[in-house]
Amino acid sequence: MTTTTRTGGGLSSGLLLLMSAATGLAVAGNYFAQPLLDVLGRELGLSPSAAALMVTAAQAGYALGLILLVPLGDLVERRRLAVALYAATALFLLVSATAADGTMLLISTALTGLTSVGAQVVVPFAATLADPAERGRVVGTVMTGLMLGLLLARTASGALSDLGGWRTVYWVHAVLMALMAVLLRVRLPRLGGDGGRLSYLALLRSTVAMFRYEPLLRWRAALAALSLASFSVLWTALTFLLAGAPYDWSESAIGLFGLVGAAGALTATVAGRLADRGHVQLVSGAGTVLLLASWAAISAGAHSLVWLLVGVIALDLAHQGVLNSSQNVVYALRPEARNRINSAFMTSFFVGGAVGSALTSVAWAWGGWTGVCVLGAILAAGTVALWVLERVLTRAAGTPPRPSRHEPAPVGSSD
Repeated sequence: MTTTTRTGGGLSSGLLLLMSAATGLAVAGNYFAQPLLDVLGRELGLSPSAAALMVTAAQAGYALGLILLVPLGDLVERRRLAVALYAATALFLLVSATAADGTMLLISTALTGLTSVGAQVVVPFAATLADPAERGRVVGTVMTGLMLGLLLARTASGALSDLGGWRTVYWVHAVLMALMAVLLRVRLPRLGGDGGRLSYLALLRSTVAMFRYEPLLRWRAALAALSLASFSVLWTALTFLLAGAPYDWSESAIGLFGLVGAAGALTATVAGRLADRGHVQLVSGAGTVLLLASWAAISAGAHSLVWLLVGVIALDLAHQGVLNSSQNVVYALRPEARNRINSAFMTSFFVGGAVGSALTSVAWAWGGWTGVCVLGAILAAGTVALWVLERVLTRAAGTPPRPSRHEPAPVGSSD
């Protein structure tokens, strides 16, 4: 296996910025299709339900990639893995740009989602390169890029489509992903995994086993999943609210609302710096409480744009705090298995988001915006309860139980 090459001073600001941009660019592709569903249906002869499958295909591909590809970062040289995934994503985007029918676009969209998990190889890569005293700030910076990509993808997609048609979105993204693959190849150091003795199937089994042997991973994965579920409830239902009375906004105006969420995402590094100073639990606890409180303002936003803006920013701040502090905890558990830890954690995280989105349609049909706010608040209250239970039970246990002799012992934890 290849050994790690890194400097004692940690990441340079330029490399950190590149890795942050890389994560945002990779995940953005999974959301580009959402504003294009109507035009895709018209030009490719798809029914509305068939066009909507593009979003499902991207999400399903991404989920499979989290499970099947991200753990490989503990088995193979990580720079090579990251570059290969970014290059493959660029190739599949080219297929999407030239797709002659809906079937080809659906397949290429699923494959793009599968390989776009290169972003989740870059995040633990950055955590490994960072000095331990700066890991929270580094992870926060990289995750800021990821969240900006997620939030701004719809706005960028609509703008590019207006300029040159829906295929332009895929052409531009393909070129940017190919360029990013080259930049990562040039700038990233060689970083070898420590799981070379494992077979691929053993690696996957080990990933699942992380939940069994790492109590903090279980707690933090559940906490982050509930947080994203609450976050997804808002962003899934927001279009329904803004498109109707009293707002009656156009689609382009609704797309620009993502800039409000971006403002919250930019504060992720603040949570990271607090975590680096030993305040991980403070960030987590404050984040869960703010997440719950934000839904009071969001509820008032049904008839007040000011309160809606306040609630959205507060919810984004809270979600970033919960996510960043949880990553700070789990990335400290087993450095030699960081990609498997990340695979397990992020799979749970995005499952939470998918569940939140699915429940939103039910809540909207049941009670409109009030029903949505009740659902979001219940999920947010769940994060508060989980955080309190984690603190009580972890303190009562003293230290997490040691794994069996078949599993390597944890090398550290955050508190």
